[in-house]
Amino acid sequence: MRDVNQHIGDINSKTIFKNNILCAQFIRDNINIPLLKNVQPEDLEDVTERFSSYFGIEYEADTVKRIRIHIEDYEELFYMISLIDHKSDVDYNVAMQLLKYMACIWAEYEKTFLSERGKIGKNKSFRYPPIIPVVYYEGKKEWTADMYLRDRIMFSDILRPYIPDFKYIVVRNHDFSDEELLAREDEMSLLMLINKFQTADDITNFRDIEKDKIDSIIHNSSEQVIDIIAAVVRSLCTKIHISAEETDDAVQKVREHKLGYLFENMEKIDIQQLRKEAEEWRKLGEEERQKAKEERQKAKEEQQKRKEEQQKRIEEQQKIKRMSMTILKAFFDDPAEYDMELIKCVIDSTDDTNRIVSWTDATENCSDKTALYNEIIGK
Repeated sequence: MRDVNQHIGDINSKTIFKNNILCAQFIRDNINIPLLKNVQPEDLEDVTERFSSYFGIEYEADTVKRIRIHIEDYEELFYMISLIDHKSDVDYNVAMQLLKYMACIWAEYEKTFLSERGKIGKNKSFRYPPIIPVVYYEGKKEWTADMYLRDRIMFSDILRPYIPDFKYIVVRNHDFSDEELLAREDEMSLLMLINKFQTADDITNFRDIEKDKIDSIIHNSSEQVIDIIAAVVRSLCTKIHISAEETDDAVQKVREHKLGYLFENMEKIDIQQLRKEAEEWRKLGEEERQKAKEERQKAKEEQQKRKEEQQKRIEEQQKIKRMSMTILKAFFDDPAEYDMELIKCVIDSTDDTNRIVSWTDATENCSDKTALYNEIIGK
């Protein structure tokens, strides 16, 4: 069971960004690059699957889009690559991760270009397409990771001319107020608003928004976009422990293009109770972590104890072996008179270490070997 403060992450961001309508809205709204200000859904081509596995590396990048840009007087269509990586926590190594993605995208572009155009792709005029790396971040904490690749490399201030570098764009939905997102009047910004829900108070604030304003955003939404919004709402309802009946009612409101009335009939949502449950689950989580820590410590101590006991047995066996050799050596000069195999068999079968110690001590300055021999074999 998970509490309301946990991130709504069940709906994979690939589902959202794979939709060209939503992705085009995201690019226009959040990427401040003049070439992209008028990007339309038909200008986008999803090429994510090409990079799901490359050079044996499994990729975690959420979405790779090829964007067709119309440039006047340009001889051919210009393509720009947008790499959108989704994060719910701060990732301090994201710049290096993005570099790996970008290198593989360029390698695939070169391979495709050469296969289509042959050696012309290797001439001086050949250029790789620009890649715009974007991190879509839904965490509530500030994004504190370095924005430039060079900041992850030692001595970059001294060796800057020799170090590859780029800056990535961070789009953090918590950087925008509800009013700012609603003012954009598009479905992607509405999803960004819903994905801000991490506390019970967020739900209360959503109830206070003008309903018609929300409904107007999805009034003419396509069926595919409505399906995505419905899936996100269903995930939200699951996280805040809304009943199955109320969840179905909420999803139906989305399908009827009435998102503004989403929580209208959910009077059973007790904000204080949700907070109480969240605190209880937090404490339970702490207790479980402490219990797991104690169990790991206990297992570690037991393992150490077994190891020490095993070492003790080995040392005891080695000690007995040395004493056995000492005893046998005392009778070695007269093997015909004394049965060496019998002596060794008796020693090996003796559980009383003190007796073996006594026999070993007796071999020093032994004046009567026969008496000692008879004692050992039990005569």
